[in-house]
Amino acid sequence: MSTIVELEREVMQLPEDQRVALLNRVLKVSEPSRASDIQDLWDDEIARRIERLDKGVTQTIPASEVFRELDQRLA
Repeated sequence: MSTIVELEREVMQLPEDQRVALLNRVLKVSEPSRASDIQDLWDDEIARRIERLDKGVTQTIPASEVFRELDQRLA
């Protein structure tokens, strides 16, 4: 089995696009198994927000207004 140093040396010899693809694969399999739990939490949050919008509890703000306010804050 190769050592980390040997693997690194081999990887660094790959073209950049292949290094990036390999990195993405490694990161994908390295994600915590809780990823599905996190997705479930986001799904619940999205459903909650949609419900609040449907009930009229939450007020929307036009995107143009949001961006105008951000521009003013960052200027």
